[in-house]
Amino acid sequence: MNDTKQKTLELAYLILRLTMGVNMLTHGIARMLNLEGFNTWMIGQFSKTILPEFMVSISSYLIPFVELIIGILLILGLFTSRTLLVGALLIVALVFGSGLQENWNIMSSQMIYAIFFFILSYFIELNRYSIDAIREKVELL
Repeated sequence: MNDTKQKTLELAYLILRLTMGVNMLTHGIARMLNLEGFNTWMIGQFSKTILPEFMVSISSYLIPFVELIIGILLILGLFTSRTLLVGALLIVALVFGSGLQENWNIMSSQMIYAIFFFILSYFIELNRYSIDAIREKVELL
């Protein structure tokens, strides 16, 4: 592969990683700004499922912080591989919750997130513009 094509792919990867990072960051921020409201909404959403209210409540307080951290780390390109794994596992949990609610419309959106986490994970070697890449270069010195 020529150098120009490689750089184009690395830039495209950066843009996709940044976009997913901003998406997760803003989800986390928006929910944290109204944490009690998010908790109340989540409890209502899961009221007719098998999940006990205390589990839903714990999840509703954790999800915004996890989203925020995933967003920050993806934007920075720090611990990218592990962050993508955590993000994908979060999506698995959200898909499970949507399935329990029989909320197939939301689940279809979550499946798109799963695809993006897959793409970013599969093409991780293109993660050149990141703190991870800088750390790797420093370790080689």
